[in-house]
Amino acid sequence: MLKELLLSLARNLVDQPDEVQVDQREGADGLVIYELRVAPADMGKVIGKQGRIAKAIRTVMKAAAVKENKKVQVDIVD
Repeated sequence: MLKELLLSLARNLVDQPDEVQVDQREGADGLVIYELRVAPADMGKVIGKQGRIAKAIRTVMKAAAVKENKKVQVDIVD
């Protein structure tokens, strides 16, 4: 469910929604790490001015993860 939420958030922000990819992997202590990849031209839209959009995405993901008793980390990679 969390992966789908991140995909939905990112696809609604970018101009090329077909280029959005989310990879999920396990970290230490049950941490779930999501790696978000978007088209290079859309990177600014996902990060936002001074990282505000990226911070908002991370906040929403952490709030959703609390409902599932999970810890998450969102990495935006290029």
